[in-house]
Amino acid sequence: MANAHTPADQGKYYVPHGSPWPFFGSVSLFVLMLGAALTLEGSDSIPGSYVLMAGFALIFVLFYGWFGKVIEENQAGMYNLDVDRSFRMGMMWFIFSEVMFFAAFFGALFYARNLSIPWLSGEGAKHATHALIWGSYEGGWPTNGPLKLGPHADGSFEKMDAVGLPAINTLLLLTSGVTITVAHHALRAGNRAVLSIFLALTFILGFIFVGCQALEYHEAYTERGLQLGTGIYGSTFFMLTGFHGLHVTIGAIMLTVIWLRTLKGHFTADNHFAFEAVAWYWHFVDVVWLGLFVFVYWL
Repeated sequence: MANAHTPADQGKYYVPHGSPWPFFGSVSLFVLMLGAALTLEGSDSIPGSYVLMAGFALIFVLFYGWFGKVIEENQAGMYNLDVDRSFRMGMMWFIFSEVMFFAAFFGALFYARNLSIPWLSGEGAKHATHALIWGSYEGGWPTNGPLKLGPHADGSFEKMDAVGLPAINTLLLLTSGVTITVAHHALRAGNRAVLSIFLALTFILGFIFVGCQALEYHEAYTERGLQLGTGIYGSTFFMLTGFHGLHVTIGAIMLTVIWLRTLKGHFTADNHFAFEAVAWYWHFVDVVWLGLFVFVYWL
């Protein structure tokens, strides 16, 4: 078995020794979660926001240092086909976990919209719930009820439309799916110029998407009366679109890193898994957005 200083072609599997990054990662995640808990609790004894910022800083150092080490080892030729295969399997399972993550939120949206709201309105076999708990409730989608709490308790909020910024964002992500595919084909063909241009276009489109989503959120809060606390519609809308926006941001950052690596001459036509992994992730983000556009905005 290869040791920490042996190229991959001289051993079966490269195994690093004495790495501090797993322990550093555990500490970083603990500080991040502690900061998040203190911030949500509103503790006065320890400023939670400072602990939270420290946690994010440690996570940044973790990613920079650990991924930098992996890149260094890859460029040194320490990874063989077995290592490459394990990376691919790991990325596949990660994307599967992300699919399940969003499936849970889509499932919550379906349950609230198609089952619980009709039941609370007296439809179907659950009409007893309507009679015993909220006899005067007449639900419909979208709704901020049945409790109708918060600054818009009178129901004065507007549903987000599919036209406008959501349609523009759909076009942006679909276009970015094309540009990343063109960049991938250019990499396999050895055309570095086309690779750099279309990879740059991909992450630029991603950051524009995030900017458009920020504008949409501003419109929702200031003009439409739609906030995270605006009942089940507000919570499902911001939960789904917010987590997706976070994934787009992370993906755009990863694409930027991959682009910087291509400028340094990294990757070949036969050895470019890091590029492929980010491309898989980006296509996953595209597919999730199509589901969001249809079920959150359009229907």
